[in-house]
Amino acid sequence: MKRTILFFLTLLICHYCAIGQTKDRDLTIGKSTTLHSNILNEDRKINIYLPDNYGENDKLTYPVVYVLDGGMEEDFFHIAGIVRFDTQPWIARFPNSIVVGIEGNTRRRDFTFAVPDINFLEKEGFQKASFPTYGGSQKYIAFLKDELLPYISKHYKAKAERTVIGESLAGLFSAELLLKQPDLFDNYIIISPSLWWGQQELLKNTEKLLTANLRKKVRVYLGVPNKDEDLRMYQDAVAFYDILRNNKKMEVIFDYMPDELHSTVIHQGVYNAFRKLYQKTVYSR
Repeated sequence: MKRTILFFLTLLICHYCAIGQTKDRDLTIGKSTTLHSNILNEDRKINIYLPDNYGENDKLTYPVVYVLDGGMEEDFFHIAGIVRFDTQPWIARFPNSIVVGIEGNTRRRDFTFAVPDINFLEKEGFQKASFPTYGGSQKYIAFLKDELLPYISKHYKAKAERTVIGESLAGLFSAELLLKQPDLFDNYIIISPSLWWGQQELLKNTEKLLTANLRKKVRVYLGVPNKDEDLRMYQDAVAFYDILRNNKKMEVIFDYMPDELHSTVIHQGVYNAFRKLYQKTVYSR
């Protein structure tokens, strides 16, 4: 009898001890991989968020959202959060999607097109020394087209529908993609683009490039922050929009955000872009 009572007392004590204990575990929002690029001749870190209930063996496929400044210390974390928020079943604003963040460790090289010189930088408020390398966008486009996009299609359950997101210099690069390789993506989220690069060369050639290269319908969101911070960038964005909206193969949304600055506009811009691009469509699993 005493042994029985002792046994149950031991079980009771162990039960209450277990209640008082905590078990920590890491929070995981995705995975990180290293992709070697033969085109860039370097390794590139790629961060990947997968939708809830993503299954390797199921038949579902997902649109892919590419974040150009996609490092964990850049925009990957908070944009993946926006995607997760908008894909919750009680919101269902945006389709369940894979998010691919490309770490932008050489962004001033990757996101700018070649120019004969960089004498214009001082007029734009930059030191020449702040651009030790530049003009690599042609190679970076090739990296996306011939290496990264095929890699994601091969290793993940990706649909053909793709969205690209870029802000500032990455916005310049997104605009260059739209004009030179528009077939690569279906949705272009371009925020506060640095169209001043190369003395506005891309802006000056927008209509010509669209006529030569645009063969399918695309959707474009163009978001800009308060114009009082940088009137030139605002005016360039408005001029860019005025050309884009006259093209019948484009659905173009212009979004002026007076409460945002160049440094803060990316988060609000992406949130607005999803809301405006998908306002008439409800997705469900």
